[in-house]
Amino acid sequence: MKRGLITWDKSEIPPDVFARRVEAVRRVLAELDLPALTVYSDLWRSNQARFFSNYMPYFNRALLIIPREAPATLLCGLSPRVYGWIRSVTTIEDVRPAGNFAKPLFELAAERNWSRIGLLDFDQFPYDIYKALRSGSVVPVNVESSALFSPADDETELAMRRKAAALATEILEQEIPRGVGLVDYHFVGTLERRLRRAGAEDLIVLLTNGGTVPAPASGATLEEDLSVSIALEYRGHWIRMSRTHGSPDSTSMTTSERLDTVYPYEPGTGKITAAHHEYIHNGKRLFRGDTIV
Repeated sequence: MKRGLITWDKSEIPPDVFARRVEAVRRVLAELDLPALTVYSDLWRSNQARFFSNYMPYFNRALLIIPREAPATLLCGLSPRVYGWIRSVTTIEDVRPAGNFAKPLFELAAERNWSRIGLLDFDQFPYDIYKALRSGSVVPVNVESSALFSPADDETELAMRRKAAALATEILEQEIPRGVGLVDYHFVGTLERRLRRAGAEDLIVLLTNGGTVPAPASGATLEEDLSVSIALEYRGHWIRMSRTHGSPDSTSMTTSERLDTVYPYEPGTGKITAAHHEYIHNGKRLFRGDTIV
């Protein structure tokens, strides 16, 4: 659950960063002879719309439309009472009710005489929206995200993820030694409080005393071979990290997750990857891992 109010600190991400990213989109649209690109967004698939506009919903769905020769429009499933907030924390000025998404998109296309429109990774849209957009008079054209969305090649994106990793590293390395002997619920509460006050908007904390892989708190007392694994979102930028209080000997297994796709993280390796290493020490399973480029 996202409990932090999403903000936009323009000293961290200046407006010209988004302008540069949108210009790259418009160059591709010109090459493909498309008048606009539509980007789907929801709670779990907010990376792409966030990358182009800083819009990242804490619930509900949206379509971000980036025209080739006009400012962006957001078709938003949220209540109109938050439209002012959306305008204050994104580059978007034109926010409209989403309805069923297809009808307002077709109306916008009719206003601007668009007969075709690009859709970023259209085959990954939710089925109801996909089906509705296929049934209209505007021809949908799939645009692969590899042509437009490459977080690992964007220095601002990497700087924000480095900041997320730095704050997580500092707090974990301070708190893990203090966690031994505590009930895991209390320890997770301490991490939640410190990490959220440091700016984390979304956070998942898993733990183990060395008998299993990290899992949610269950009321156990934490022991010397404690390991902690977290997924943390800072200003919409995700990192994964694991740290242990034990003393790792040799790696027995490494697993990986991608953090450079439409989702916050998913199995596999990419240009931005979370590498998790499992070690065995005196029969205990210890875990350590970082997000790497």
